Amino acid sequence: MSLNPDLEAYLDLVGAGRSAGNRRGMHDMTPEQAREQFDQSSQLMNLDEISVDQVRDFPISARDGHALPARLYVPDADSHARGALLYFHGGGYVVGSLDSHDGLCRRLSAESGVTVLSVSYRLAPEWRFPTAFQDAQDAWAWLQDHCAELGLDPGRLAVGGDSVGASLACALATDIASRGAQEPAPCLQLLLYPVTDASCTRASHDAFATGYLLEKDTLEWFYQLYQRTPEDRLDPRFSPLFGKVASHVAPAWLLLAQYDPLLDEGLALATHLQASKVEVQVQVVEGMTHDFMRMEAVVEEVALIQRSLARRLGQYLSAEQAFAD
Repeated sequence: MSLNPDLEAYLDLVGAGRSAGNRRGMHDMTPEQAREQFDQSSQLMNLDEISVDQVRDFPISARDGHALPARLYVPDADSHARGALLYFHGGGYVVGSLDSHDGLCRRLSAESGVTVLSVSYRLAPEWRFPTAFQDAQDAWAWLQDHCAELGLDPGRLAVGGDSVGASLACALATDIASRGAQEPAPCLQLLLYPVTDASCTRASHDAFATGYLLEKDTLEWFYQLYQRTPEDRLDPRFSPLFGKVASHVAPAWLLLAQYDPLLDEGLALATHLQASKVEVQVQVVEGMTHDFMRMEAVVEEVALIQRSLARRLGQYLSAEQAFAD
């Protein structure tokens, strides 16, 4: 399928801005400039604010005492012992925030009836590998400790994210499963166009290197800012494709984009998980680029895709048979 026409028109505007010198690729900016541009563009991505019963901001304490910004979305105050999704935003470990992904998290919560906890891990280059992964671990531990207070069922907790946020979710689920039954594990991985292998270049990296929102040079810039040394890219906490997968790792839902440099490594992760007998569902959304799930105001179909995914999530976390012994 050809590129979605709404998305193509948007990319043409971005390209015109680059040609006129009014816009630069992230890899040509400082991290501070890239964050500012990302936050500004994020404000244009969503339609009217999606209503949920409760939205609350608060800090989560990391293992070293650092306060991680967190935002809780509660769709229905009257519901008890519900499931929840721990969500990590994308942004290459360098950009992104609670606000940049607020619209998507609101939609996931409102349409699924599931509580969503969005946690903002520390960003590079101020904080390098493996800080973001450790922050994800600490967010999971916090959620486990506060299930009763939040009215959540500890057996119905999913992890998810987009781009590197999905990488963190996958690495977290794999790491927890590797320790056997020593601690409660996620019941589902919701992975939106994840980074899975930062060690090499695949065909989709070259095919969609420029002109499709996420650029190959920007990916390399992200990785260099997050890594301590090049060897970090071979660590499964950085590249989940290198992780040893236990057969009891949570089922994974992968939502990929046809015109995404990360397409091939997303498909490779699906094969990797399936080889270890993990239940995997893969959908490659035709006509879309990386980050399309945040582009509700740009692409008409995105709201429908968000709703469909959210409703599937709600059905899964409420299905008794999914959690039967």
